[in-house]
Amino acid sequence: MQMGMVGLGRMGGDIARRLMQGGHACVVHDIEPSKVRALEDAGAAGAENLGALVLKLDRPRVIWVMLPAGSPTEQTIAALTPLLEAGDLIIDGGNSFYKDDIRRARSLAAKAIRYVDIGTSGGVRGLERGYCLMVGGDKDAIASIEPLLMSLVPGAGVIARTERPDGADPRAELGYIHAGPAGAGHFVKMIHNGIEYGLMQAYAEGFDILKNKNADHLPADERFDLNLADIAEVWRRGSVISSWLLDLTAQALAKDVTLERFVGDVADSGEGRWTIEAAIEEAVPADVLTTALFARFRSRQRHTFADQILSALRWAFGGHVEQGSRG
Repeated sequence: MQMGMVGLGRMGGDIARRLMQGGHACVVHDIEPSKVRALEDAGAAGAENLGALVLKLDRPRVIWVMLPAGSPTEQTIAALTPLLEAGDLIIDGGNSFYKDDIRRARSLAAKAIRYVDIGTSGGVRGLERGYCLMVGGDKDAIASIEPLLMSLVPGAGVIARTERPDGADPRAELGYIHAGPAGAGHFVKMIHNGIEYGLMQAYAEGFDILKNKNADHLPADERFDLNLADIAEVWRRGSVISSWLLDLTAQALAKDVTLERFVGDVADSGEGRWTIEAAIEEAVPADVLTTALFARFRSRQRHTFADQILSALRWAFGGHVEQGSRG
């Protein structure tokens, strides 16, 4: 297939690269010409602006927008809309708020332009590992881009198969689901990120407790000088709390057990907040996820080793640079 990609940041550029590795043709645009040139060197066709990108795409056009949520995405889709025709399709693969998807899909449908929202997980490792995709939109629209989706997902791999009932959708085992109508993909991804906050906070607090077991105020015979890198490593092997996040924790601690390069100023992308808002709307208790979000707020005022763990994890899976980074 042929596809246009708008936004060649940490994930957009690698999504285009993975698609080209899968035999697809990509036309790419970014406000930074150097990023366009880098993709051209990898085999993409560059476009200096949105108009040029649209002209280089065959009808019906498929354009994937991979930009920060909010104004960048909103303005780009607004600029693309008058350039497109009936039957064309816009994908928002960023971390947009699901209610914005519902509104956009309704507005674009009035112009016969199709809209698909894709919650995309995989971070900076997605080019190598593949991406977990949570897709919202019309069934026929999603079917039309399935070749693209199949090139992006990791596939079944070597993960042990779950005993699923007969008739279960096989796509989930491959790495993507059709979550529901417009907005459903980003809603599922939003909750995914909220859970991510909680998991990261649990690891961070646990390692902070381990680190401080050698504190001077403890009785001398109760102080343990624990090897955090070894603990993280052994937990990866047979432990019930093993995960990719723990893998990344072990890698970070193996490089520098003090995590000195990280201040511990932990940002939140917005999806954690939206998750809590959804819990309030649904009257669903979300104690752990709420506390994890508030811990990030607190980290910007007072830093702990737990906050450094969080910063190290955000850098490892997403390339997120903290504002107060020591480099």
